[in-house]
Amino acid sequence: MRNIWVIARREYNHFFASPIAYVVSFVILLTLGIIFGLTILIYSQNSLNGGFGGPPPAPDISGITGTYVFLLVLTVPALTMRLVADETRMGTMELLLTAPVRDWELVVGKWLGSFLFMLTLIAVTLIYPLVLNSLETPGIDQSQMMTAYLGMILATAAFLAVGVGVSSLFSNQFAAFFVTLAVFVILWWLVGFPAQYVQSGGDIFTYLSMQDHFSNSLNTGVINLSDIVYFLSLIALGLFTGSAAVEARRWS
Repeated sequence: MRNIWVIARREYNHFFASPIAYVVSFVILLTLGIIFGLTILIYSQNSLNGGFGGPPPAPDISGITGTYVFLLVLTVPALTMRLVADETRMGTMELLLTAPVRDWELVVGKWLGSFLFMLTLIAVTLIYPLVLNSLETPGIDQSQMMTAYLGMILATAAFLAVGVGVSSLFSNQFAAFFVTLAVFVILWWLVGFPAQYVQSGGDIFTYLSMQDHFSNSLNTGVINLSDIVYFLSLIALGLFTGSAAVEARRWS
């Protein structure tokens, strides 16, 4: 466990010295700020018109949390592409493999470091529900907000785990970026398409769609055991793939 924490802390600190991490953070926070501003604007207009159409609907956090997870599809590949692939490119992987560190500890440590960085970003976004809650009496739906943030955390962990797993398969970080992006696009959009056209077995494609588990369930305030199992399975699969790839490289 100590080895995992040492690697995680090293990766976490590295993100704060990485221009890519700052660009990703800027893009995410800027986009969420725009969505938040639009949410406030719509709520204000509805409040002004409340006397004509009844009480305005309470401000909803789902637009912000949904946008955040959508942005992960486009930004996480840039964060994870260097985690393992760059170690191979720079020749430092050999040093890590000869160190008293197990293969899975290396992979989990790098995943945990990136996860802690993204948790820091998620913590910054808490200002949005706090402001929205102050605008509404008695406040926004707390259970929906907590469920949506649980979905954000699970989706972030899953995306990062898959990204680390793909990065472990390549020595070129740009190849890792594009393959990770393709996998994310499949998981988020494409895998659910066949469910609309097949007569039987469509439930399988629906279950494999990450968008269905987040947007149609957790982000609406609904927690199903299948959603939790889905994200935990993706995390386990990504970390297992990464560990197996590093072990294969050790013996090659």
